[in-house]
Amino acid sequence: MRLKMKQITPKFSFKFSKKNILIIAAALLIVILGFAVSKEPKTINYDMYLQLLDGNFVSKAVIDEDDVILYSQNNRFKIIKDGIDVKELIKKVPVERAQTYIVMSEFFTICFIFLVFLGIIFLLLKIRNKEQSDTKTPAYDLESIVSSFATPVISNVRFDDVAGIDDVKMELSEIVDFLKNPIKYRNFGIKMPKGVLMIGPPGVGKTLVAKAVAGEANVPFFYQNGASFVQIYVGMGAKRVRELFSKAKSYAPSIIFIDEIDAVGKSRGGTRNDERETTLNQLLTEMDGFEDNSGVIVIAATNRIEMIDEALLRSGRFDRRIFLSMPDLKDRVAILKTYLKGKKCEADVNDIAKMSVGFSGAALSTLVNEAAINALRSGNEILKTSDFEAVLNKVLLGKKKVLSYSESEKRIQATYQAAKVLCAYWFDVKFDKISLIEDRFVGIEREIESRSQMLSRIKVFLAGMCKLQLDENDVFSNSSSDLNYAKDLASKMVYEYGMGNSFIPNPADVEQILTQAKEDVVSFLKGVSEQISTLSEYLLVYESIDKEMTTNILKEAYN
Repeated sequence: MRLKMKQITPKFSFKFSKKNILIIAAALLIVILGFAVSKEPKTINYDMYLQLLDGNFVSKAVIDEDDVILYSQNNRFKIIKDGIDVKELIKKVPVERAQTYIVMSEFFTICFIFLVFLGIIFLLLKIRNKEQSDTKTPAYDLESIVSSFATPVISNVRFDDVAGIDDVKMELSEIVDFLKNPIKYRNFGIKMPKGVLMIGPPGVGKTLVAKAVAGEANVPFFYQNGASFVQIYVGMGAKRVRELFSKAKSYAPSIIFIDEIDAVGKSRGGTRNDERETTLNQLLTEMDGFEDNSGVIVIAATNRIEMIDEALLRSGRFDRRIFLSMPDLKDRVAILKTYLKGKKCEADVNDIAKMSVGFSGAALSTLVNEAAINALRSGNEILKTSDFEAVLNKVLLGKKKVLSYSESEKRIQATYQAAKVLCAYWFDVKFDKISLIEDRFVGIEREIESRSQMLSRIKVFLAGMCKLQLDENDVFSNSSSDLNYAKDLASKMVYEYGMGNSFIPNPADVEQILTQAKEDVVSFLKGVSEQISTLSEYLLVYESIDKEMTTNILKEAYN
């Protein structure tokens, strides 16, 4: 049996190495210089000189010592000066001296050659760099990446700079003490936790707390976001994890802080992602490989603990969990005092804290900054309560569209809002201010709320719609958002809090709560038409009303 051999034709490959680029550049320079030298003027005799001159082929002439150079379109010719009548030549064509023309011509020629040469070198180097980038993935250039990836910093944040989380600081003080005095714990046989997992909604200060721990302990701080480990290149994320932990151990005692750890520590299974799972496995291995009391503490933060893999949460990895909740009234007062340091402010911090229910620490920082900008825009040098009120909804919800009502629409809206004001006052639903275009109800501070309290809030949301139905026998579009709030609250009462008529939640219970609230509101509104009319007239004039003014108006109305 004969084997048929396939002939392989060698492929020519050329690499733009430094040596090859220099050879090409030298060859091009020789060619360019040779081309420049080859353009020397051609020597002609007298008869040809007369033919060129009589045929008007000479555009100009240059006298160069003993020769005369004739320029004809793209050619140059040379003849001995003593062999022609220069005076006749001057009468027919422009004549110049070589001292000015030749020197400038040579100068521009040299500059042109030099620029062309530099351009070719630049082009070759650019091609070479492109070839290198096409054949070299970031996985091969890892050393330069890692050197900037795992760079420690010394934090200048202290616990005094973090307000409103006294219980968290107390729990983390043990970690700080261990990093400062590890020998004390070793002698007592205590194993400090390898990892601390901080859980809480966005903006509550998880990163700031980690920096404060590093600042109090005065140890190197390695900050990384979980997403920075997730790479499209195979093995890149795992390599980064290894390098990070290796660097942290060399700087021990130190802190590794991984923000948004759910990006890399997401539960395995489901949608397959081999690279992310490899990175997670490497993270698990590194945390297992920690020696007891090695001096490296891993602090991680997340607001989605339900997505984190169970293996990462087991004992021996993240032994301690710290929950950071949204700041309450006391915490908000402390946080606001911190942010208002160094600012001229005559507003009562307690009032600002009361009107900023639901704000995180980051949102409070933005609130103070936006209020300062508003004061500056208004030409004031001191922060006032009005500055905070002006930007409160902008910070929490974003800037709202400015509404423009006609007179009839304005009267309808005034009646609608007046009914809500009166119901909020009567059913004890606290509010700061209610205007024609927005409501500013006081957020719920209590942890436990009764069914009757929630029902009162639903009544307030339905009050405006019910009042317009009584007066106009119609339903208007301005009730859409309040109606949605009422539906959402009724659904929570049934599906989350078990406040329906049956233990098994169903839509009929939601409907029953809304119907009951509406009937109670309609019955109440029928007997207070005069008071609502008074509040409506006030809103038409002043466009907003607060709790104190409502009390004064109603006292006068009843008297």
